[in-house]
Amino acid sequence: MEKINIICVDDQPEVLCAVLKDLSVLSDIFNLEGCESPSEVLALMDALDADGEHVALLISDHVMPEKTGVQLLSEISHDPRFRHTKKILLTGQATHIDTIDAINHAQIDRYFEKPWQPEPLLKTTQTLITHYVFDAGLDYQDYGSALNTEVILERIATS
Repeated sequence: MEKINIICVDDQPEVLCAVLKDLSVLSDIFNLEGCESPSEVLALMDALDADGEHVALLISDHVMPEKTGVQLLSEISHDPRFRHTKKILLTGQATHIDTIDAINHAQIDRYFEKPWQPEPLLKTTQTLITHYVFDAGLDYQDYGSALNTEVILERIATS
């Protein structure tokens, strides 16, 4: 079974801990990583890629030191190593223009405003990781109940 990672980045440790806690039910199957800066995320992604591991999902805050979440997600979306990586912008401070840039340039898959509800975030995470597994050509059966069954059935039916 290939290693799949979910990375969350937020410069506020309490917010980062809350996101990781909301996704903790997935930690038996997927590796959950928390980062507090864009540079930490980029270094981690480079290391994971060098080790042959997958980065299935990046959940990013927007307002951070160094660069914004939109800038970070845009940079990742243009890196061919992470072409299948799914992206969520989770923020309470993005402007309308920031959101448009996130969609148009960072190619985000989902946007959540803070404060978020844990259940929709978890369900969306499972859905996006399921799409990642198929897009990356991995065997979905290795990841069992952590994936979205509806998406699996839909993807099988269209293959």
